[in-house]
Amino acid sequence: MKFRAAVATAAAIPLALGLAACGGEPKATGYKPSTPVSTPATATSSQAPQKVAPAAHLDAASFMPAMKKGMIGKDTARLTMRMVAGGQTMTMSGVLSMNPLAAQLDMVGAEFGGRMKMILIDDVVYLSTPDLPAGKYLKIDANSDNPMAKELGGMLEEMSPTKIYDAFDAGLRNAQYIKTETLSGHKVDRYAVTVDVAAAMKAEGQKMPAGMPKNIVYTIWMGSADHLMYKVVFDMQGVSATMTADDWGKPVSIKAPSAKNIVRR
Repeated sequence: MKFRAAVATAAAIPLALGLAACGGEPKATGYKPSTPVSTPATATSSQAPQKVAPAAHLDAASFMPAMKKGMIGKDTARLTMRMVAGGQTMTMSGVLSMNPLAAQLDMVGAEFGGRMKMILIDDVVYLSTPDLPAGKYLKIDANSDNPMAKELGGMLEEMSPTKIYDAFDAGLRNAQYIKTETLSGHKVDRYAVTVDVAAAMKAEGQKMPAGMPKNIVYTIWMGSADHLMYKVVFDMQGVSATMTADDWGKPVSIKAPSAKNIVRR
């Protein structure tokens, strides 16, 4: 149950954002197992920055292209999420890399048995749960015969940037500008974005489950000039979630636990 809760929470991260790392084709990384994810600082230019014209408000036709353009080179972010489901509250905070796919998250909630730490790197999840000695982790490899590996494989598939982008794009039906405001020091435009659930799921190769709403409305706070996502809120079938994202494109370091801190059950 704890692993399933961790999977569901982690998978909701890029799904709610709907777009991290959709700004371009995946790059060859030469990525090797057990190598920490460490993103380099962006090179600076000696040229004076060009002035950016005020951004026009977006609509259903321009929303995804603007978002895709804004995400170019922004493969990392620092995230927080608060999800309420079945009367229980779960919180999450951490860093995410979408190219290569990796995450380091701290999750709190009854579904996790209290506090759980999760590291995702090289198609492997490491879980530190309250019933383990401090600093120790379980290792679940998506390519192993571990019974939980199937769920992990499904999570990794759901977190595929290409799949997320295609689903969000296929299901987007409306993007309505609400207002311009300031959020955590960023000038942002708030939008109500309507997504056709059946169309989005079809793009993922899935059928719409019975009882699902026809549409989901995401409230999205997007940078007025940079078109980066800084906050997302949605409510669906008794599940509500609020997510914030910041530090887009800044270096992150995600490392697998050392071998001495891996335990078995």
